[in-house]
Amino acid sequence: MSTTLGITKTVSIERPAGEVHAFLADLANWPRWAVVNIQSTQPTDDPHWWRMSTPRGPGRLRMRADAGLGVLDHDYLDDTASWSVPARVVANGDGAEFMITFFQPPRLTRESFLEQVALVDKELATLKEILEGAA
Repeated sequence: MSTTLGITKTVSIERPAGEVHAFLADLANWPRWAVVNIQSTQPTDDPHWWRMSTPRGPGRLRMRADAGLGVLDHDYLDDTASWSVPARVVANGDGAEFMITFFQPPRLTRESFLEQVALVDKELATLKEILEGAA
C-alpha cells in the first residue's frame, strides 16, 4: 500500500464560522478569492457542476458542502489534473479556521504539485482579506 503526498493549508479568519462556510460554499464567490487558479465560474445545467475558466484553460468545479459539519469538499477538474479536495471550516471562538488538504494527483510531478500548492497561500490571504474586510 502506498500513500500520496498530502499538504494541508490553514487560515484563521476573524468572522463567524457560518459566514465563512456560506461564502465558500457559493461557487460564484470563488473567482474573488481563488485568484491564482480560477478566473471565472458559471453554473451549468447540472446543479452539481460549475464551469470555470482557469489559467490552464476550461475546467469544472463541484461543491459537496454540509454547513452543519463545516464540510466544503470539492472536486476540481482541468486539463492538468483531477483533484478531490477535502476542506473544512471550524469555529475558533468568534472566528473560524479554514482548512484545505491537497493530495498529489498522479498526473502531476512532485515538483509541479508543490508549486501549485504553494500558490494557495496567496489565495488564502485573499480570502482572509475579503472576509475580514467585510466586517
